[in-house]
Amino acid sequence: MERDLIMNLKIMVVDDEVDLEPLIRQKFRRQIRDGIYDFVFAHNGLEALAKLIEQPEIRLILSDINMPEMDGLTLLTKLKELKSPWLKTVIVSAYGDMENIRTAMNRGAFDFLTKPISFDDLEITINKTLEEINMIWQSTREHDQLVSIQQDLQTAREIQQAILPKTFPPYPERSDFSIYASMIAAKEVGGDFFDFFMIDNDHLGFVIGDVSGKGVPAAIFMAVSRTLIRATGIKGISASECMGYVNRLLCNESVSSMFVSVFYGILNTMTGSIEYVNAGHNPPFIISDGNVIKLEMTEGIILGCMDDFDFSSKKVHLNIGDKLYLYTDGVTEAFDLKSELFGEPRLLSFLTSKGSGSVVDLVKDSFAEVAEYSKGAPQSDDITLLAICYNGNGKD
Repeated sequence: MERDLIMNLKIMVVDDEVDLEPLIRQKFRRQIRDGIYDFVFAHNGLEALAKLIEQPEIRLILSDINMPEMDGLTLLTKLKELKSPWLKTVIVSAYGDMENIRTAMNRGAFDFLTKPISFDDLEITINKTLEEINMIWQSTREHDQLVSIQQDLQTAREIQQAILPKTFPPYPERSDFSIYASMIAAKEVGGDFFDFFMIDNDHLGFVIGDVSGKGVPAAIFMAVSRTLIRATGIKGISASECMGYVNRLLCNESVSSMFVSVFYGILNTMTGSIEYVNAGHNPPFIISDGNVIKLEMTEGIILGCMDDFDFSSKKVHLNIGDKLYLYTDGVTEAFDLKSELFGEPRLLSFLTSKGSGSVVDLVKDSFAEVAEYSKGAPQSDDITLLAICYNGNGKD
């Protein structure tokens, strides 16, 4: 068993210097030939996250700090969200750059190296990290053999809940919009998620998604998908560009048969205009003056399915007081004791009668409505809701 751990250690090098790859391959040619080390190369943090989907057996990441797209310190933060004890990161920084080195160590880096890199020092660091990984493996091996399916699912629920926003209202200083969201995980865990973030002072990005499959793999795929969407969307590109870029990453780097349906929108808080892309997700509803209107589809497809697909976006305008209601299919596909679905017509009826309250009440009452309908029937899928109310910018 110990020999198996030493062999085939997969190391990912994240650095935008293209000449580093041949140097490392030359230095460690014997270990590569003998199957001791296996190197993977990425050129920025976003690419590194995508490669983790394709190759979850990666155990050691050697990352530069200064890189385009996503730097090494941000990558460390994203890796910490994955909560993987088997993944260790060694950060690389300029000699004397103690501020960044301290930040990296505080964000979970296992060790650090300084430039110019000494390859002898690098080999020592790799071996030291390998010893740490082996120690973790041996200390938990017996425990892992006894872990039940229910404990695995509990881990997946914790992963899901850990990365979702929890503080509401998230922007208490703002009065131009209100937002509230929540997820209730099923006993058999899926991969629902929601997120929102300020792109700049006048634009709010928001997303809801549902990963295919169940259990821990879906929860991990959900965590990576959510991270890629946030890291890409926060750059301020259009909704269609964001979905196209993330889709290509997931298609090129994802494991077989994993995909995610996503609705991603950008709210202009000055005007109430929303640019959105629906990538194979349930169409949201607009609640306006007692009327409930289903949002038009954008002819998008699920992410992670077809890498050359061109996503198109549409726009919709919210008047002051209008609400946008997003949900996953755990709502409409909730069963009662007769195995009958909650269904979209019942959801429309609920939104028509109860849609005038606050976004907090709307989401909480929705969960209560589904729970009342299901009454004793087991929850078969995650249920996730996100509601936004446009309050106007107050400058009319």
